[in-house]
Amino acid sequence: MADRWATFGIDLHLEPTGPGLRRGLTDALREAVRSGRLAPGTRLPSSRSLAGDLGIARNTVADAYADLVAEGWLTARQGSGTRVADRAVPRPPARPLPPGRTPGRLPYDLVPGTPDLASFPRAEWLKATRRALATAPHDAFGYGDPRGRPELRTALAEYLARVRGVRADPERLVVCSGFAHGLRLLCDVLHARGARTLAVDSYGLDIHWDLAARAGLRTAPLPFDALGTRAQDPGDVGAVLLNPAHQFPLGGALRPERRAAVVDWARRTGGLILEDDYDGEFRYDRQAVGALQNLDPDRVVYLGTASKSLAPGLRLGWMVLPPSLLPDVVAHGGGRSVGVLEQLALAEFLTSGAYDRHVRSARLRYRRRRDALVGAVADRAPDVRVTGIAAGLHAVLQLPPGTEQSVVQAATWQGLAVHGLSRFRHPAADVAPADALVVGYATPADHAWASTLEALCKALP
Repeated sequence: MADRWATFGIDLHLEPTGPGLRRGLTDALREAVRSGRLAPGTRLPSSRSLAGDLGIARNTVADAYADLVAEGWLTARQGSGTRVADRAVPRPPARPLPPGRTPGRLPYDLVPGTPDLASFPRAEWLKATRRALATAPHDAFGYGDPRGRPELRTALAEYLARVRGVRADPERLVVCSGFAHGLRLLCDVLHARGARTLAVDSYGLDIHWDLAARAGLRTAPLPFDALGTRAQDPGDVGAVLLNPAHQFPLGGALRPERRAAVVDWARRTGGLILEDDYDGEFRYDRQAVGALQNLDPDRVVYLGTASKSLAPGLRLGWMVLPPSLLPDVVAHGGGRSVGVLEQLALAEFLTSGAYDRHVRSARLRYRRRRDALVGAVADRAPDVRVTGIAAGLHAVLQLPPGTEQSVVQAATWQGLAVHGLSRFRHPAADVAPADALVVGYATPADHAWASTLEALCKALP
């Protein structure tokens, strides 16, 4: 029988089957409720509306509803219509978890990579969204420029130049749905141009290495020493992926002489530097380290994101591209993956000053958390050294040799999710193993910070 859908009132998909319209409709409705497709409380179309859509008499629908009300599947009240009754629906028994698996999320969370989501500026973002929606031109809701909305590209160019020292022309700025999306586009372009290897830090994120691999690029870890990443001579690679302002996860900044050397390499060989400036706004002890892109905008691709400053769920990121790279990136997809309303809202958020106010407030809050973390560890676990704390939203806790796995397990027993440093080491990295925890102190909400810190201290040796 052909699919039938309500075309006015409330939409409802039904396929009445069996002998007689009334019985067929009753059986179809009963099965929709029993299977859970119609959840408790769901309002059904009026008998007139459903009868018109199905091409049957209104009395047939009314009688079917009455039968199901009598059976307890539906409820009918004057003024509120006919609804699915709130009754228990049998569910299949839950499958037991495999040994060693913990059901649900742990109550405390220090996994790095996420800001305090409870502090998202809902009221200010709502104001920005309303203003942006009220003033948006009609053509904003069309397909538009593949680089992204000009309002956002202009606002970002001004902000990045003022705050991060980026030489940003709105014409060379492409909006993307977060850093990972931007990196995927760049890897696709690099592979299409003949590159086969991307140099990366010895410590980083496997999701970035996997993105490169899916684009056909091998990742080669850069040498690492006591002063950080040695990026000055990456070798025979097409591009280098770096966090020059705040390396993740170790937390250091790329030294000035090494910044200059890797730019010289790019100029000499025609290679590219992909600069991941994921948390550049959060510097606590001195002026923020400026963007590497400022040294050579023709050889450095600058990538930024609102995932740490606002929330990853917004899926908002941006790239400032060399002129030679722009046409290929746009051809591979550009910024069409980001909703126009989010772009307009962020543009308004930036130009109104609300973004600066939010970042300053968050910076103060995160610095207080960092100080509390350092103080608690010094008091409760004096053998643990805290490093990588000059910037960002995480710290590295250096553990006694051979204790990383036992400390991670002890944290789990305390109900605490936290990652060891070994999780972030590239499989091919030629570095001596080091025992440490990478603690994302921005992740917990304010009300949970004290108890989360207590759980951490109990797990430390």
